[in-house]
Parts: sequence; C-alpha cells; structure tokens
Amino acid sequence: MELSSILDSGAVKVIASASSKKRLFQELADIAQSSYGLDAQKTLEALLERESLGPTGVGHGVALPHARLEDLENVVGVFVLLEKPLDFGSVDRQPVDIAFGLFAPEQAGVEHLKALALVSRTLRETSVLTKLRANPDGATLYTILTEDHSVQAA
Repeated sequence: MELSSILDSGAVKVIASASSKKRLFQELADIAQSSYGLDAQKTLEALLERESLGPTGVGHGVALPHARLEDLENVVGVFVLLEKPLDFGSVDRQPVDIAFGLFAPEQAGVEHLKALALVSRTLRETSVLTKLRANPDGATLYTILTEDHSVQAA
C-alpha cells in the first residue's frame, strides 16, 4: 500500500488556522466531501465519536484523526497543514499543525490498520515533517507525501 493509493491530490490543503479541534474536524470532513463525495456531517460525527475514545494527537505536532464510515468502499485520506498550530490535547502536549484524516469502510479490518500504520510511519520521519512544514503549497505537499513514502518502503 502506498499513500498515493489512499490520498487524492485534491485532498491535500493548507489552511490558515482552526479555532478548535471540532473546527479542524469540520475542515477534514468538508475536504473529504469535495474530494471523495463523503457526507460531511456523517464524517464529522464519526471523527468526533472516535476522538471521544481518546485523543488522536500522536506527538511532534501531528494528529491522525480517523473514523470508519458506512457507504465507503476504500480507505481514503485527507491531509491538512495548519499555518497556525492548534492545541489538540496530544500525548506530548504540543500543538498540532499537521493532521492526516483517515477514513475506512465500516467493515475494513486489516486494510484500515495497514493504512493507519503507513500514515503513522510516514509522519514519524523528521525529514518528512520538516519538508512538509517548509512547503505551504498543496501540490508540493502531495508530492512530498507520496514520494517520500516510496523511498521509505525499501
């Protein structure tokens, strides 16, 4: 599995800021709707429900909110770079400026976990994070995300 198989180039955005975690989730849901045709309200509700189980801020300014959705056939992702970091309640208490929303079919088991592991591995690389933070352009961010993963796969 490669990031390019779950991430559409149109689902990579830079946004100035989000006033709250819920507002960030709304942005992710809106992008998922425009890129993949997902219902934004159901997507937002699924993200909030998952987040209520425990924060998805994994540290180093990165959040990996994820949810399972009905009527979804494949795992898909949304990437957002925040120009102004957001207090997210992450494990290391650092504000989040990178969020990768991952959406999986309700019945997806291993595929969902593989995608989550792939995104986590990619966004754990300091060099990838540095490049992402230095390039506030959606097309460039998509290229960094998809190219760097193929290098790491070796």
